[in-house]
Parts: sequence; structure tokens; C-alpha cells
Amino acid sequence: MQSAAGIDEEPFAAGLTACIQRCVAGAQKITNLVRLSGGASQETWSFRAVGPGVDRALILRRQPDTIGIAPKLPLATEAALMRAAGAAGVPSPHVLHVLAAADGIGEGFLMDHIAGETIARKLLRNEEFAAARPKLPLQVGAILARIHALQPGNLPPLPITSARKELAELRDAYHRDGQPRPVFELAFRWLAERAPSDPATPSVVHGDFRTGNLIVGGEGIRAVLDWELACRGDPVRDLGWFCTISWRFGAIDKPAGGFGSREELLAGYQAAGGRPVSLQELYYWEVFGSLRWGVFCLSMRARSAGKDRSLERAMIGRRASEAEIDLLHLIAPLGD
Repeated sequence: MQSAAGIDEEPFAAGLTACIQRCVAGAQKITNLVRLSGGASQETWSFRAVGPGVDRALILRRQPDTIGIAPKLPLATEAALMRAAGAAGVPSPHVLHVLAAADGIGEGFLMDHIAGETIARKLLRNEEFAAARPKLPLQVGAILARIHALQPGNLPPLPITSARKELAELRDAYHRDGQPRPVFELAFRWLAERAPSDPATPSVVHGDFRTGNLIVGGEGIRAVLDWELACRGDPVRDLGWFCTISWRFGAIDKPAGGFGSREELLAGYQAAGGRPVSLQELYYWEVFGSLRWGVFCLSMRARSAGKDRSLERAMIGRRASEAEIDLLHLIAPLGD
């Protein structure tokens, strides 16, 4: 029997059970196997490994078998990044096992479940997170400083990028997946004219550091997730992405993820060893982030109109218009 995810459930569950029996001492079976919502390109499964004296909550992050978006990085590389980040003081789930061909359930890895919340609406509004919200900009700044200090020599190879290179890639994707949009054309020109120089020593960059990819509890951030877009490049890119208007989820007056100010974010970053960053540098990458998100939305729309008729992709695709509004808000007042 196939699930809505396109998986033959019985062989998948049997293979996962056998894998758990090898990886978790005393585990005999799995229970409560559920595919979690969220994630446009990867599957995330929650379950428990149980046996005499064993009841361990685990997560499987897996590359889908069905039509989807090829990951930027192999999931084995993502697992290695999470392990390295955890060793460097970045809150990160413990990676238990990286799947091998012998496991027979595809590409992915197993990690411990971390309790907490990822949904932005709840983090920004629910009373249980009221004490955590003011702390988050400083915590995010400190965590990003630790990520950017990771030594590439101790990691699997990562793609090297820059503002100019990414603009060229975004423009290619825009021409491939979208229709002419004057606001995006304006943003491409604005960004090209102001592109920063390539960093002499590219830092490790998370690539998708934002609310939704963070597990948060009452005391603050418990884990950083979803490293599939990691690369080496300008570290301010991560800071600007966190401040991008779309990732404020309606709290427009609090640029740092909807939780606080840019100044708080940068203070946390510098206090933890990050280099000084000007508001002008940060603003560039905020504009870049809105264009990047808009082009990504166009790619989701194009996929949903083809063979991959996913409701989630169609819903993301329609948000390209929001990115246009954000870009006008950011660059039109400057007279460009």
C-alpha cells in the first residue's frame, strides 16, 4: 500500500525497523511513524524506537523517491555539517546514523528528536514564547558567528559562491521558470550595481537560516535544522536572510526575524566573534533575500504547473507577488 508521499509503506517501515535494530541498542520495533508537514524538497519522518527499557524519539530526514527538487547537498554532507556545528557549540540534534545502500530505505540520516516549536505564527504570538522572543536576535547572532567560524578543512567539500555568482544563477532561474516581471528586473539591476566584493576567505554559510528552520523552546533556540543549502561565501548573506521581510512573518517593524532589531542581531554576532557588519551591508543582503525568495517562488509555480502537481508548491508559487511588494518597499524609496 502506498502512502500519500508515494512510499510503499510496508517495505519502508520494515527497512526502517531493521535499521533501528542495528543502530539503537535494545530497540525491537518502531511506533508512531508519521511524516511531518513542511519541507518542499525533503521528507521528514517522526517515530519512536522501542524495546525493553528503550523508548527513544527519533527523526528521519530522507530524500524522496518521487518527483521533487534535487538537494543542493547530499544528505550525508548535511549530516556531517550538523555534527561539526554541534561540536562547535551550535545547538544541533545528535545525528545517530547516516543511511547506507545496505539499509535499503534511500538516502538520508537519523537524528534524535528535539522537543520545541518551529512554526513562526506560534513563536511570534503564543504566550509560552514571550520570554524567549526578546532573546532570539542575540542568540541568532551568536549562533551564526559560530557557524561562520567553522573550518572548511574539517568538512566535506561545499560549493563556493558570491553575490555576483548567485545573482547570475538567480537570473538564469528567473528566465527559465518565470514570466517577465519589471520589479524583479529592477531588483536585479539594483543588486548588480551594489554587489559586494567576493570575500577573500569564504566562510561556511548555512544558506537557509530563518524562523522555520529553528527549534525554539521557552528558553530560546534548541536546534538549527535544514543545512541542505549550505555553501561557502559571504557570511552577511545568512544575517540578511534572517532579516528578509518574508521571514518576519508579519512583524515588519522587527527586522531580525520578527523578534527584534538589526542592531541586536549584529551585537550578538560580534560579541560571539563575528566580524563587524554595517547596516548597509546587511541591507544589501536583505534586498537580495527578497529577490531570492521571489525567484524561488517562481520555480515552485513552474513545477506545480508541470508533472509535480504539489499543492504545497502551488501555494508557494503564488507568493512571488509578495516578494515584488517587498522589493518595491525596499528599493523604490531610494529613487532607483
